[in-house]
Amino acid sequence: MALTRAYLESRKLQELVVQSGLDLRVLNETELEQSIQDILKQRLRGAQRQRRSHSDVWIFAYGSLIWNPTVKFSDHRVGTIYGWHRRFCLWTPLGRGTPENPGLMLGLDRGGSCRGIAYRIPAEDILAELLILWRREMVVGSYTPRWVKVVDGKDRWDAIAFTINHSHVMYTGNISNEVVVNSLATAHGKLGTCADYLVHTVDGLMKYGICDKPLLKLKEQVMAQQLLTQ
Repeated sequence: MALTRAYLESRKLQELVVQSGLDLRVLNETELEQSIQDILKQRLRGAQRQRRSHSDVWIFAYGSLIWNPTVKFSDHRVGTIYGWHRRFCLWTPLGRGTPENPGLMLGLDRGGSCRGIAYRIPAEDILAELLILWRREMVVGSYTPRWVKVVDGKDRWDAIAFTINHSHVMYTGNISNEVVVNSLATAHGKLGTCADYLVHTVDGLMKYGICDKPLLKLKEQVMAQQLLTQ
């Protein structure tokens, strides 16, 4: 099963969670739309001072959005955000795992910095494209969307990023590297394996000239563990 735009448009991801029987509350369309309006209002308050209320919106990608964006965009740029770092900190008992062997997904957690890709969504497409994005990232509210400052040389601009929701039941808290490696090496679910998720992310970053050394090391450890269990 692939996480495609058509899959998100048909709300199949929401159906998948509901039908799984897992004790996870799925956000309905009204809640998703309200969340979008809330984040846009935050930007509008700042934009009114700068007369940019009708400008495009940028999305900061740090994980699967790099290699599978699913949204329509007019431009993309490599950039860095500060105060947040990429980390496997979200359990997934369904998409790339099971309740018996949950997988792990990336989130942005506090501290450090993160290099990723910023996608530009044209002003006229904002509501439609953000709804697709929210159906994907905010299906059970495990992330908190917020505005971050993206830096690329002398250029700085605002973008929406999905940071981890520390109060969500699927947030991992502090887990050992051993637990992370084991989960990524063994977990798989309806959307594929965690190992593939990791490899696609590393390859996607490398495509843009981004060498994430912790992820590269993690990839080596995961592949080594898989070889040992074959």
